[in-house]
Amino acid sequence: MEPEIFNQRTDLTELNAAVERIRQAIGQIIVGQTETIEFLIAGLLADGHILLEGVPGVAKTLSAKLVAKSIDASFSRIQFTPDLMPSDVLGTSVFDPRTSEFAYRKGPVFGHIILVDEINRAPAKTQSALFEVMEERQITVDGNTYHMDEPFMVLATQNPIEQEGTYRLPEAQLDRFLFKIVVKYPTLEEETAMLTNQHQHRLDDELNEVRPVLSIDQIKVCRAIIKSLHVEPKLIEYVARITQETRSNKSLYLGASPRASLAMLNSAKAIAAMNGRDFLTPEDIIKVAAPVLAHRIILTPDKEMEGLTAADIIAQIIQKIEIPR
Repeated sequence: MEPEIFNQRTDLTELNAAVERIRQAIGQIIVGQTETIEFLIAGLLADGHILLEGVPGVAKTLSAKLVAKSIDASFSRIQFTPDLMPSDVLGTSVFDPRTSEFAYRKGPVFGHIILVDEINRAPAKTQSALFEVMEERQITVDGNTYHMDEPFMVLATQNPIEQEGTYRLPEAQLDRFLFKIVVKYPTLEEETAMLTNQHQHRLDDELNEVRPVLSIDQIKVCRAIIKSLHVEPKLIEYVARITQETRSNKSLYLGASPRASLAMLNSAKAIAAMNGRDFLTPEDIIKVAAPVLAHRIILTPDKEMEGLTAADIIAQIIQKIEIPR
């Protein structure tokens, strides 16, 4: 019997070429961090915001800047501090003596790629300034609504909660992030390669050499392709089952929202397309489950005392639910 020949329904040539160009642009400077880079690209293609968490010095900010530099779009950086006000992010109305009227002056949140550095350094009042813009891609100031240009993506970094001078992000804001990526320490080989590279080349010179490899129009085309990917009904139900299980799991005090189901489905489609497939598999869903769900659930106090993590509970849930085939 001859093997069945699979006919690709969607042409992914342009998308895969774009992904490879971004990987190469980032890989010129960042050593290792393969999974972090993959999820950063997936977040961009899935039209989602990303939270990067890790101890200081593991290249969180550098990774976000490189993603922004590889795209031919406007980039804005906001350094969150305890004294930062919402108007410092959104902008404010300024009185113009020439016209005797107030004119709105846009804040740094207006742009395509917004890097919010150390987002947990600012109190809840300032963090709440991002609620509307992250979800609805618009802000409302003095009764007027201003829409963001597409694409619009927030890349935020934060240090772990136990570090000095930080504030816990509200659950409502965490839920607006597609992924929370935990950036880990490099391996011995990766750190040695990084030191060798920095010894031979100046980082500033390398950053200046990074050129945009993807245009705004190309991003829109790639996103349209991902939306058209084929998904079997049983896989849609599989996503829903995983999310439902977080709400009834006895180890969890807070389960994931319906927004988490949408995030899991959309990001899994992005992962599938990045791997050259125009259809979804259970493995794509399993791959994105932890970065999509971990920041959206809260463990019960007794499970935290046992030393369990959100990732551990998600792994248990994946193990429990039958994988559709």
